[in-house]
Amino acid sequence: MSSKKDSSLSLDLQDALPLPFGSAQGTGSSPPERSRRENNMMTHLISTIILITMMQSTIVFDFSNNSPITAWKVVDDVVMGGRSNGKFEMSDDGHGVFYGAVSLENNGGFSSIRYERDRMQVDQFSKFIIRLHSDGKNYQFRVKTNASDYYSYVFNFSTQPGWQIIEIPFNKMAPSFRGRQLDQPNYTGKTFEELGFLIGNKTAEDFRLMIDKIELQ
Repeated sequence: MSSKKDSSLSLDLQDALPLPFGSAQGTGSSPPERSRRENNMMTHLISTIILITMMQSTIVFDFSNNSPITAWKVVDDVVMGGRSNGKFEMSDDGHGVFYGAVSLENNGGFSSIRYERDRMQVDQFSKFIIRLHSDGKNYQFRVKTNASDYYSYVFNFSTQPGWQIIEIPFNKMAPSFRGRQLDQPNYTGKTFEELGFLIGNKTAEDFRLMIDKIELQ
């Protein structure tokens, strides 16, 4: 009599134990069916993660896909009588290359490139992400809310030789005109119509900056 009770109690306890992860109870699913179901769930999860990531970033300009660069213009200190000489072109492997020489003659001292486009809404983002290959020199990244504005929002950044990622938070971009910071709020990150790069380190120097892509996050 005692043996029967012990056996019944043992079975009840086994039924109460939790099933291992991935096991099905009462579904009648065979192991291959459960495996297919789990694979489908994992595929769906990965697709969802990729979609969310894509929604959280937007490409502003991607040179690696051989985008035309006619909208990019070189603006040197020659507009003020200087003699700096900057150039911008597409490399054979599909990167935008800003290079040349900065001269201090005739009160010069800078070279820049500018990209003007239709107004872009950016209030769902908080920073620019730039992948570039540099020469180890200091540069500026510049943004204008309106292309006709006399001032730009500026972020100064240092580089290391080779490829790197530069992150530029909107709220760290200060309004500036001809090297002088203005008494105005930093970039609000709502819209922009123009962006660009500038080198002007108060020294005569050669430079070379290769840009892969600019995106928003």
